[in-house]
Amino acid sequence: MQIGEELIKSITPNEIFSFYAFGIRIPVTDTVITTWIVMLVLIIAAFILTRGLKLIPEGKQNLVEMFVEFVNNTLKDSMGHYSKYFVAYIGTIFLFLIFANIISIFNFIPSGEELYELTHISFFKDLPEFGLRPPTRDLNVTLSLALMSVITVTYAGIRFKKVSGWLRSYIEPMPIVLPIKILENFIRMLSLSFRLFGNVLGAFIIMEIIYVLMPIVLPAGLSIYFDLFDGILQAFIFIFLTNLYISEAVE
Repeated sequence: MQIGEELIKSITPNEIFSFYAFGIRIPVTDTVITTWIVMLVLIIAAFILTRGLKLIPEGKQNLVEMFVEFVNNTLKDSMGHYSKYFVAYIGTIFLFLIFANIISIFNFIPSGEELYELTHISFFKDLPEFGLRPPTRDLNVTLSLALMSVITVTYAGIRFKKVSGWLRSYIEPMPIVLPIKILENFIRMLSLSFRLFGNVLGAFIIMEIIYVLMPIVLPAGLSIYFDLFDGILQAFIFIFLTNLYISEAVE
């Protein structure tokens, strides 16, 4: 298979199975399944790490408190006392994006074709292609996350400024800025989604090319940057910008 075909295959969401609801066929892609896996991992981790909490932290509780304190301090620097209302949302999105962006590091699942070549069992040959690839390489996922953040920003403005104050913010300092302020909401959503999508997809494509051309030694080293460091960095940028937009809304 040519490199171009390999890349197209790797970045295209692959349908694993489908089901019908109200007569409508609903496909379930590897993006959806990987997202479910990330959510399941986070739920199990939260259950394990928050059991038996003590007044004086030790062991795993230190790790949890370090993360919570980091998110709290990040929000307090820009939001002040408003941060307590949004720390749960920001922290959850941050954790989800970290695991979603770096999940390809744990992609040890052999494909159906590889299993067929090893075993020559025809059952494996007919299996749909599946691998642990970042769900954020799918624009649908990043658009959904960006939409959630824009809705949160709107909610923050209405809750703390009331409806009248929120509407007034669209015509300040002068009514002529109204179209620009309205357009700004869509620009923010597109900016958040395409920045995350573009960076994660770009890093993923680079690693796929390296795996095809130089499958031994080199991918392991570069994966530390493109899969791990860049994935965590993009997660932080997303929550930093969301934090900034919320701060502007509640001022």
